[in-house]
Order: sequence, then C-alpha cells, then structure tokens
Amino acid sequence: MRRILLCTLVFVLAFAFQAGAADMKMNLNCIYPASNFHTQGAMDFAKKVEKYTDGEIEIAVQPGGSLGYKGSELLKAVKDASVPMSDILMGVVSGSEEIFGLSTYPRIVTSYDEARELYDAAKPYYEKACKKWNQKMLYAAPWPPSGLFTKKPVNSLEDFKDLKTRTYDKNGAKFLRKAGGSSQSLPWGEVYSALNTGLIDSVLTSATSGKDGKFWEVLNHFKKIHFAYPLNMVTINMDYWNSLSAEQQEAVLKAAKETEKAQWKASRKSNRQSLQVLKENGIEISEVGPELKKELDRISDEIFNEFKKDADEDTKKALEAIGM
Repeated sequence: MRRILLCTLVFVLAFAFQAGAADMKMNLNCIYPASNFHTQGAMDFAKKVEKYTDGEIEIAVQPGGSLGYKGSELLKAVKDASVPMSDILMGVVSGSEEIFGLSTYPRIVTSYDEARELYDAAKPYYEKACKKWNQKMLYAAPWPPSGLFTKKPVNSLEDFKDLKTRTYDKNGAKFLRKAGGSSQSLPWGEVYSALNTGLIDSVLTSATSGKDGKFWEVLNHFKKIHFAYPLNMVTINMDYWNSLSAEQQEAVLKAAKETEKAQWKASRKSNRQSLQVLKENGIEISEVGPELKKELDRISDEIFNEFKKDADEDTKKALEAIGM
C-alpha cells in the first residue's frame, strides 16, 4: 500500500511540475550589466511577459554580454535564431540597415521630446527593417544624450584638435574627424584601460555610461554637447514569434508597450542621477557656449546633408514625417 501511495505521489508531483512549466523558454541577450537601466528594463519586460501569459512564456535575461555575442553581430544572431531575443544598440548595426543609424546622427535632435518625435516617425521603418532580418521589434528606448568626457576642458573647436576619442559608431567617428580630432572604435570593456594607457584621452558617451565606467578616476570634464539620443531596441526572432499563439503575442506586445513607456522615463531618470553622481565625484560638467554651438551645428549639418542626399527612401520618409 505504501508503495502504491508513493508511486501515486510521484505521478501527481510530476504532473503538477509539467502543468506549471512554461510552454516556451527563451534567452534575452543583453550587452550591458545588470545594473544598467536598459538591462533592468529587459528584466521588467520578462516579468511582465510571464505574468501576462500566466507563466506560459519564460524569458531568461542574460546580462553583460554573457552569451558571447558582440554588438555588431546581434542582428544576424537573432535572424539566425542563435539567440531568440536580444537588446541591440541600433547604431552599431547600421551597416546592415541604414535606418538603424538614424538616432545617432549628430544633433538632429537635442532633447528627449525631439528624440521621441523622431522615433515615432521612424518606427514603422525600423519595424520593416527588422522584418527583413527575420525578427520583430518589440520596443525601443534611448540612451541619455551623448556628451564628451575629456581630461582637459573643451570650450572651442580648437580644443577638439588632437583629441583621441572612443566613439560608438561611424557617425561619431565622422563627427570627431571633421571637428579636428581622431576616433577609436573599442569594445566597452577596453575603454577604461585605454584611458589609463593613453591610447585614448576622451570618450563620446552618455552620463550614465560615464557613471558606470567610473570615469572620474581617469577623466575630469563632461561637456553636454547633446550629440545624440541613441536608441536600443529589443527584438525577437520571427520564427519564435510566429510559434506563439495569438493570445500570447497580444500579451507580449502589451508587456512591450508598457516597458517602452517606462524605459523612456527611466532614461531621463538615469541621466539626472548619473549627472549628480559625476558631479559628486569631481567631474566638471558644463554646457556648450554659443560660439562652440555654432561650430558643432555647422559640422552636424554638413554630415546630415551628406547623409540625406544619398539616404534610402524609407529614411527619407521618416525624416519628411517630422519636416527634416
């Protein structure tokens, strides 16, 4: 009798385990550490998906690039389902699709409101490009505005000369060259050591990244040049997406919409908090003066006009939608 009861109990527990198991489990690759607001947004998204699908879909967020994929590889990695889902810095994959680089063009937007207007206009074309790469865009959110971290103050165009700056994509590199400096493309994990050894002496990035990188240990100044509000997007492989039921897809989109709204707010909050931390740790933070602004706008307009002249039709349509 005890043996029969034991067997029955094992069967019931096994059935209960199966009934409670997720119908689908997926990794979501994140290239930033768990403390970064983009990764935290992905984690919140995963919780919402599990809640709204009653546990049928389980998303495991993998932070810090732990799955081994580099930023430029991610579009293809999701396309081939090497990883089912990923957070992707869009400018880094603009070599694959021109439209993905739109948010990193210098100073075409200089505020969160303008960045949102550009995103809303370009979103249908971002989605179209993702579909071409066998994936669905779920949500996107911006980094805080990119500024310039330096050892010496930058108050005029002359101060850009001979700067050796780490930039995150080709638009930043072009901008620095036209301003008189030079650019270096380095993985984020190598930036701090490159600053220590003198390979670079400045970084084009957000206050948030400067805080995460503890730049006050190696740099002294942050110029708020409002270079760009680069977008990160989270996408899912289309084959995985199509395997979901209509109800599951609806639940995932609900989670994505809520996450996107929260992430735009989180970006603003991260910028405010990061600037405060930088200041408390001795970084001198300054705005762009009128003369320097005029020079930066001149260079930015030159780059943007060159780009717009040869831009593809989808990019032009997105820009026309906001009168650019």
